[in-house]
Amino acid sequence: MSYSVHVLQDGYSRLEDGVMRANCTCTLVKGPNIVIVDTLTAWDKNVILSGLAKESIRCEDVNYAIATHGHSDHLGNLNLFTAATHIVGFTVSHKDQFFIHPFETGEPFKVDDALQVIPTPGHTTADVSVVVKTADQGKVVIAGDLFEREEDIADPSLWRHTAGSENPETQEKHRNKVLLLADYIVPGHGPMFKVTEAMKEAAKGDGSGQK
Repeated sequence: MSYSVHVLQDGYSRLEDGVMRANCTCTLVKGPNIVIVDTLTAWDKNVILSGLAKESIRCEDVNYAIATHGHSDHLGNLNLFTAATHIVGFTVSHKDQFFIHPFETGEPFKVDDALQVIPTPGHTTADVSVVVKTADQGKVVIAGDLFEREEDIADPSLWRHTAGSENPETQEKHRNKVLLLADYIVPGHGPMFKVTEAMKEAAKGDGSGQK
C-alpha cells in the first residue's frame, strides 16, 4: 500500500498595505485512496482543475476531500468533489449524511493503514491534519494552519499572531506532537518542509510535545 504526496499550489500569507493577502497550500494524495486537502478559495476552481489534470486525476476520482479547518481559503472548492466523502475539521459528511466521529476525544479517522486524519486543534477548535505514510518521503503530515509555514518554528509570532490562534497552548502541544511524528510537513501557507533533528529535539524539550 503506497501513497505519494503532491503539492498542487504552495500557499502564502502576507500583509500588504494593512490588508492580509492569503491562500492555502493545496495538496493531492495519490494511492489506494485519492485525497485532496485544502481546496483554496472559491476563486481558484481553475487552479484546482489544472493541478489535478497534471496528475491525471479527475474530480470524480477523489475519495476524500478534506478541509483542515473551516476558514474560507481552505474549503472554497469542495463542491467540485461530489463523489467524495468530505471532512471539514471535525465534521465528516457525504451529501446530506453526517457521520459521528469522536475527533474531540483524540480518536484518529483511519482511512487505511497508511492514511489517517488526526485531530490537531489550536488554530481553531476543530483543526485536523492528514498523516500519510509514503514510500519515498517517509511520513508526511499535511497540517493546515497548525503550521503557518516553516519560518514559524523560529518565529512563533507568525502562527500565534499573524495567522491567529484560538488556543495557543493547545496548538503548541499539537505542533510538537506533529514535529515528533513527521518526516515532512505541509503547512497551511507555505511550501512543504523537512523536519530536522534540531526541530525534533526542540519539540522533545517541551513538555507539551509528549504523545
